[in-house]
Amino acid sequence: MTQAKLKKTFYSNGKLLITGEYTVLDGAVALALPTIGGQYLEVTPIEGHNINWTSLDADGSVWYESNFTIESVIENIQQQDEITNKLIEILHEASLTNQDIFASNTGFEIRTKLTFPKHWGLGTSSTLINNIAQWFSIDAFVLQAKTFGSSGYDIACAQYNTPILYILDEGHPTTQPVSFNPVFADNLYFVYLNRKQNSRQAIAAYRERRNSIAPIITKINSLTDKAINANSLLDFCTILKEHETIMSEVLGLPTVQNLIFPDFNGVIKSLGAWGGDFILAASNEDPHNYFRSKGFKTIVKYKDMILG
Repeated sequence: MTQAKLKKTFYSNGKLLITGEYTVLDGAVALALPTIGGQYLEVTPIEGHNINWTSLDADGSVWYESNFTIESVIENIQQQDEITNKLIEILHEASLTNQDIFASNTGFEIRTKLTFPKHWGLGTSSTLINNIAQWFSIDAFVLQAKTFGSSGYDIACAQYNTPILYILDEGHPTTQPVSFNPVFADNLYFVYLNRKQNSRQAIAAYRERRNSIAPIITKINSLTDKAINANSLLDFCTILKEHETIMSEVLGLPTVQNLIFPDFNGVIKSLGAWGGDFILAASNEDPHNYFRSKGFKTIVKYKDMILG
């Protein structure tokens, strides 16, 4: 049998969190959207006991390349660089759950390919985790919890092709597909803030600041429900503004609109970790010229970003 026939290919969607950032960690209902862009993982058996790994960005350029032995994965032997160490950790944890993959007495040629630019922060790690979990036939939520932590909403987005409600119910992930097809989708835009945010650092900062979170979660849950059922852009904007105000108080941070875009004719909401990656802009007018004049050139229409 040829290598081409032995090659296995896996794919996972990227993600954007519309409501419930941070509070999803404490059981809030979050609205999350899988993105059109995602990541492929191709696995081809080769002779020997090495893993030859190549990762490609959306433009086809190589952003990571390494090779290491299967023995180093099984024994979790750390290497010289941080990325390789993390990769070995992920594969090691996966192999503890399913030992059959590395018991075949073969090595592997592995190639990953993003279909969104890596710096966009749409889930380079979560799509990798979900793809590796598919390869090993194991639970991606468990694998992520052992290697990265976080709420797991990004893993849910990796697996679903529709908008979802995501809840951590006493630590257990619950995903519910939901109908979210806003009639005002042409008035929604995603704008990249020219910097990637470290989610783990942002989560740690949230945990240090949160006090009595139960009343906040009740408010966020209500806003998530209202967002799904909003019938007009005006209603949706009102919901976004209230959500931003609540989270601004919880985090002790100014909203991104007050901080960077106070003169914007519309409403802006942070998505996921505050301070980086994408924001959601809602406006009656095409905002391309406005954001470009501020130095933000990556503006993506809702229908060009969101799956389905």
